[in-house]
Order: sequence, then structure tokens, then C-alpha cells
Amino acid sequence: MADEQTHALSDVLDKLEEAADGDSITIGNVVEKLGHKSFAALMLIFSLISTSPASAIPGLTATVAVIVGLLVAQMIWGRKCVWLPGFVTRREMATEKLCKGIGWIRKPVQWVEKFLGERMTWLTHRPWLYLPLVLILGLTLFMPLMEVIPTSGSIASAVIALFAAGLLTRDGAVIAGSLVLLLTVPVAVWWFGFAG
Repeated sequence: MADEQTHALSDVLDKLEEAADGDSITIGNVVEKLGHKSFAALMLIFSLISTSPASAIPGLTATVAVIVGLLVAQMIWGRKCVWLPGFVTRREMATEKLCKGIGWIRKPVQWVEKFLGERMTWLTHRPWLYLPLVLILGLTLFMPLMEVIPTSGSIASAVIALFAAGLLTRDGAVIAGSLVLLLTVPVAVWWFGFAG
């Protein structure tokens, strides 16, 4: 394991916490803080927010699905800088709820970081990245519908966060694990939520 990667995910949380100033924070503020080239970090942070208790906010899962979908589409297209439409960047989140969500996910993130490091790095490059990216794009199309099935949106977001963590830390093994989950989660959600 590469020691310099150990706190990569916590560093992203720290940056978001630093940006949470005042009563609310816009999506645009988050993008500015994390950087317009930080596709993996932005995907990680928004998917983690959707796995935290903050996901109970009505419409949050759908908003995260739109953001992640746009990020993934741009990654597939090969864009170098993040672009989000104004109606997304202007959306506000209450900083109190956001900070509570960050506090809730910080311990699990710190635990996961112990197992992350550079390995199987060839999976972090094209063309190998296209398959998980396409699967995530497909998953985001269904995430707004998942709001009617308790916890399903959070599970989908957790899988996306796992992929983003692997990409951010250049851990191909984690990306491979997320790929397996990306193939099984939609089937499981459909089976237990609609067919069951």
C-alpha cells in the first residue's frame, strides 16, 4: 500500500468541511473548493452525501444522480474540466445537515482508507474505465426512481462512492470490486423492490 494515499478520502472530506461556511452551501461552491478537474473527488463526495443521513432530504438522491450522471458522461467524453448547468450549481444544501453527514461518514471512510493503495493501476485508465463508467451512467438514470424504495438509493450511491474511491487512490482492485457490485445492485434492487 502506498502511504501517500492513506488519507486521500479524508482529505476530500476536510476540503468539503472547510467550504461549509454560513447557513448553506451551493453545489457550485463545492465544485470550486474541490476543483474543476477533480471528477473522482466530486463523484466521491456527492455519492457519499447520498449514503449519509442527509439522503433523507427530499430530492437529494435525484440531485446526486443528475450530478454524478453529468460527471460520468463528461469523463466518458474525455472532458478535462467539470461543467454543471446553472440550475444544479445554484442548488443549496444546509451546512448543518451537510456537516452532520460528513461526521457520520468520516469513521467508515477512515476505516476503508486502511485498505486502499495503488495496485492493478491499469484498471484506472481507458479503455478499462469505460465499462464501470457506462454502468454508473445507467444506474444514475434509475436512481431518482429508487427514492420510493427505502435505502436503495443509498446502496447505489455507496457503490458509486466505492468506484470513485478506487479511482481517486488508483486502486484497481477496488474498481474491480465496484464493477461486480455495479452489475448486481440494479438486479437486486429490482428484485427486492419491484418483483418481490
